[in-house]
Amino acid sequence: MKRLEFRRFPLRDRAYAVFALCSLGLIVPPLTEAQQSDPDPERFEQQISRFEAWDTKNSHPTKATLFVGSSSIVMWNSAVRFPSVPLINRGFGGSHVSDVNHYVEETVLKYLPATIIFYAGDNDLGAGKSVTQVFEDYQEFVETVSEELPESEIVFVAVKPSIRRWSLWPQMKELNEQVQSFSGLHSNLQYADIATPMLDEDGKPMPELFVQDGLHMTSAGYDIWTDVLGKLLHSIH
Repeated sequence: MKRLEFRRFPLRDRAYAVFALCSLGLIVPPLTEAQQSDPDPERFEQQISRFEAWDTKNSHPTKATLFVGSSSIVMWNSAVRFPSVPLINRGFGGSHVSDVNHYVEETVLKYLPATIIFYAGDNDLGAGKSVTQVFEDYQEFVETVSEELPESEIVFVAVKPSIRRWSLWPQMKELNEQVQSFSGLHSNLQYADIATPMLDEDGKPMPELFVQDGLHMTSAGYDIWTDVLGKLLHSIH
């Protein structure tokens, strides 16, 4: 396996090149799924400001393990669950992968983490985005981080099966499989399968892992996540 290497060309230049090749009939533009508009990331400005205010008054560990993503990250009592790990939690509830990309400097890059624990995609699919769109957004995150922090490890926590969004499990499973395959190609990418142990013998989400809304997790759900991530972090470090 190899670490990701990217050669960037300005977006405008790439667009002109593709247009020219299409005009000459040298390439045929692929048929793509309709892209759903991203929600306005500025709805999180207050939360990001709170992170920044905290940072002005407090120090943070170097070479930390940084948790970022949606509410499953926010509600994970990660400092208690991983007491021996230098840790930063920068989850913001309700976020999509596109939101993490928008705030990647403020929530990830500025801290120079050694390891990044990433959980998002759940809300994206719940809002009607396609698997392709979410996967491409995650690839954008990986590209940005790999360029700026080439030595950092990125761990994608599988999109979880849940009672409330069980009808979306086929798309979630497809996204997980795509990310798992993608991660297997590069040594700085990891995939944490928290999904399989959350299913019962009939392949359905175990009810005891969820609070009343059927989406967010109980302590028992986080026990599974902590066990899977603990073993993975031990293997990385």
